[in-house]
Amino acid sequence: MFRFIFTMLRLFVRTLDFVVRGLFYALLIFGIGMVVAFFFRAEPQIADGSALLLRPAGSLVEQAVFERPLELLTTGGGPVGQTALADLLEAVGRAKDDERITTLIIETDDLMSGGMSKLGELRAAILDFKASGKQVLARGERFTQAQYYLASVADELHLSPDGFVLLLGLARYSAYFKDALDTLGVKVHVFRVGEYKSFSEPFTRSEMSDEDRAASLDLLDGLWTLLRDDIASARKLRPEAVDELVHNYRDVLAAAGGDAALAARNSGLVDRFSTRDEWRARLIALVGMDAEGEDVRMVEVGPYLAATRRDLPQVDDQIAVLVAQGAIMDGREPAGVVGGDTFAALIRAAREDEQIKALVLRIDSPGGSAWASEVIRRELELTRLAGKPVIASMSSVAASGGYWIAAGADEIWAAPATVTGSIGIFAMFPEFSEPLKRLGIGVDGIATAPLAGALDPRRPLNAAAAGAMQLGIEHGYRRFLAVVGKARNMSAAEVDKVARGRVWTGKAAFELGLVDQLGGLDAAIAAAAARAGVSAYEVVWPEAGASLEQRLLRRLSNFAQVLGLEPVASVRTPAPFARLLSELQAPAAELLRWNDPQHVYMHCLCEAP
Repeated sequence: MFRFIFTMLRLFVRTLDFVVRGLFYALLIFGIGMVVAFFFRAEPQIADGSALLLRPAGSLVEQAVFERPLELLTTGGGPVGQTALADLLEAVGRAKDDERITTLIIETDDLMSGGMSKLGELRAAILDFKASGKQVLARGERFTQAQYYLASVADELHLSPDGFVLLLGLARYSAYFKDALDTLGVKVHVFRVGEYKSFSEPFTRSEMSDEDRAASLDLLDGLWTLLRDDIASARKLRPEAVDELVHNYRDVLAAAGGDAALAARNSGLVDRFSTRDEWRARLIALVGMDAEGEDVRMVEVGPYLAATRRDLPQVDDQIAVLVAQGAIMDGREPAGVVGGDTFAALIRAAREDEQIKALVLRIDSPGGSAWASEVIRRELELTRLAGKPVIASMSSVAASGGYWIAAGADEIWAAPATVTGSIGIFAMFPEFSEPLKRLGIGVDGIATAPLAGALDPRRPLNAAAAGAMQLGIEHGYRRFLAVVGKARNMSAAEVDKVARGRVWTGKAAFELGLVDQLGGLDAAIAAAAARAGVSAYEVVWPEAGASLEQRLLRRLSNFAQVLGLEPVASVRTPAPFARLLSELQAPAAELLRWNDPQHVYMHCLCEAP
């Protein structure tokens, strides 16, 4: 009966998805016709004295992944939104040398998250823009910590009179399920090496372990120091003053009579208050009106890139940036997940393409399947052996399996705030014998050998199987040490001292010898070009696993940019209760996707703040 209900429900969902897709494409085709028929205009022209508007929406990512129509319905019709970091870096870098662009304007209200390293990389590009003598202005209705970290780099920083600046420090809290699993009678057997390999702890403990607590505190202290010092430098404050504000915010707020905006200005975090109309008037006074006299003389990132890319000189040589974003899974996976077979095929295609002279592996992944990680690393190694340089560029997170694949590169680059390391390995095996017994379900049978049927989750895990799995994990850890040692020219003992599942900042990893250089994506691309011996090149971004739907949507987005018709992003902030449910569901949803053929994983319980 339950099987029939489940089958019918799955059929209903598939039918609904088909209908929604049909309606979506019909509306899409109609929309294209409307655009071409009624709204077509020439490619955007950049007027002298213009400002470039930086207004990132949603999450700052390495490679945007379009949401399916049905997913938009299930989230209430409000897309979270994504902004590709590379587009922002390219636009700011190009505007620095563009005589038509005199000012950079930053508006952060639609930015939801970014990862400290991505925001830091964008801040570095903006500082380079400022070094050319051009001005940067920023405004927010209110500032979260991530928004303020980006906006703080501005020469002139505006806040709404009724707004606030929310500097909270950094924290890491996880949900622990052991007591709930014990109540249900579910056992989770864990096999690991490394006292800091904490990924399995939410399923085996009721609270954070002492080792995880100490390592997490060290990591967060290092990241906070970087963030605090960057803010203090940009705002010409003492680092201690930023600490005092965070630790004594109630007193600071009380001194301002409860006015959060005034407290921010009194603390030196913002320069002035402005309402929306006052902000617009300030921009008009600075850069003037457009040719139609309707709006501020400024251009957004999409139209600006569309207008300037057409003027780039044509070159034959290419540097390919391959983005490994998301958890690493075995087999073939769509964009947004690093499928071992899919990504390996992408590397092979780049290796065999004579136009591509070098590869940059851009990693934003906490790891995942050990098997898939090795499939990817081996393809990178073969690429190097074939004579093509490979540079690994770490984004917000490149840990565990993410670090394993980085070991296949000639050089490893990281941002100071990258979360990396977590050199360790584990396996988890769930056992459901007790819940079945409570339901009156017995499991019995025969086997021809001790390990036959041993990995049946309906039965208790026997000692021989548990011992064999632990031996395999210990071998896998020694293999991890050997792979890293060969790549980093270190002994296994030297690697073990900085491994055992410990997570590091990029800055600490550089000091420990786990990365070669500190720098962003542009620096990594330049290093790849230098190794390949090319000076004039085009940067290309091959995509793995992009469906026809995703490719169509991307082309339409590019088309909209060229026409200057890209709509303002509509970003929906999750309600607190929805966010709570999401955080509780996420670990279980992640486990259901794991598909390593040997059930062995290199994954870190780490997220970039």
